[in-house]
Amino acid sequence: MMTERELENILEKYQNSFIEKVYGAENEEDDLLMNVFSIPPALKRENGQYWGRQLGMCWQKLVIKTCETYCQNFQPALRVDKDEPCDLIVGQFAIDTKYRIGSGDSGKHKTIKSYGSLLRNFNYEPVLLILREDNLPAAIKACKVGKWTVYTGDDSFNFIQQISGFDLKLFLSTRAVAYPVNR
Repeated sequence: MMTERELENILEKYQNSFIEKVYGAENEEDDLLMNVFSIPPALKRENGQYWGRQLGMCWQKLVIKTCETYCQNFQPALRVDKDEPCDLIVGQFAIDTKYRIGSGDSGKHKTIKSYGSLLRNFNYEPVLLILREDNLPAAIKACKVGKWTVYTGDDSFNFIQQISGFDLKLFLSTRAVAYPVNR
């Protein structure tokens, strides 16, 4: 059985990575992961793509580890040829995680749509868990058209707690500023 220490190990790994990263705007909103690492919006704006990608991977790993530990019917990502249309499976749910969806790229929208249908063909319910609330409406619409059930912000945390019994939001909230990115 996983201990909270394993989740803390993930946070420590990302803390060290963030401290070492240097870069060269406008969104003033933060979120639980930014708070855990004490990342102010100004620092994130220095290189939004980097922070979005790294915080997204941290979010993905935290969700996977939580479900792997607390969900009896956990399975790793489904692999179809060279693609992984989801990050993990819990029971009938094929779950994909995103930190934020902001791309207006129509190619990305088509991929999301096709993955939803593909997962349904395997008799899974596609579920997208997005940490942030400031997503591009067109991208959210594309996900829903692609037959994904989309949860953002608190709804994502509620879904995770519902399937796992673990309160990941509380876990992260109690670790605000515990892994500061001081450079």
